[in-house]
Amino acid sequence: MNNALLDKRLQQALGYTFSRSDLLQQALTHRSYGALNNERLEFLGDSVLNCSVARALYDAFPDLPEGSLSRLRANLVRQETLAEIALVLRLGDSLRLGEGELKSGGFRRPSILADALESLFGAVFLDAGFDEAQRVVRRLFDPLVAQIDPKASGKDPKTRLQEILQSRRLPLPEYRLVGTEGEAHDQSFIVECLLAKPVLSTRGTGKSRRAAEQEAARQACAELQR
Repeated sequence: MNNALLDKRLQQALGYTFSRSDLLQQALTHRSYGALNNERLEFLGDSVLNCSVARALYDAFPDLPEGSLSRLRANLVRQETLAEIALVLRLGDSLRLGEGELKSGGFRRPSILADALESLFGAVFLDAGFDEAQRVVRRLFDPLVAQIDPKASGKDPKTRLQEILQSRRLPLPEYRLVGTEGEAHDQSFIVECLLAKPVLSTRGTGKSRRAAEQEAARQACAELQR
């Protein structure tokens, strides 16, 4: 698929069509590719992201104090979460990378994917203003906000599962990759979470191995808390 078609598909997945194609191209350009890269846009996008997610959490949890909201936001805007969203968008297919990064699989590297996603938010901000950039961010993050259990204090499922087991003096879980699905450019990972005591096995699927582990851990937490 050529770059124009990849860029069109990415914009459809993002839910936004750029008026200035040069901003889109810059947002997708890693520093290894050229001097006009996405680092400055990433700086802008980071602020847009943090403000937009803060507003989403403020609206969703009117009773939570500032400290809890800050922890929730930190969990949502961290590199791993951004990279998982980028994988769902297939952002890596559209990245412009230098030869070395291409050979080393830079289009799958979480840091590069996360930075590029923030750069896209910055590019939308310059292209259409804050309200439109916030809409794009909210479209991607509102489903994640809706899944949050505020009683979990912003901790991810793997951390919550570990704490539950430790509080009961039980062995920690083991995670095993049991399979993959789809083509190389659009793979889903299947991970099994195994507990020795109580004997329990849950499976999770995600666009990255970490995402699959988190889903398997989430299901294990739900089983233990029943």
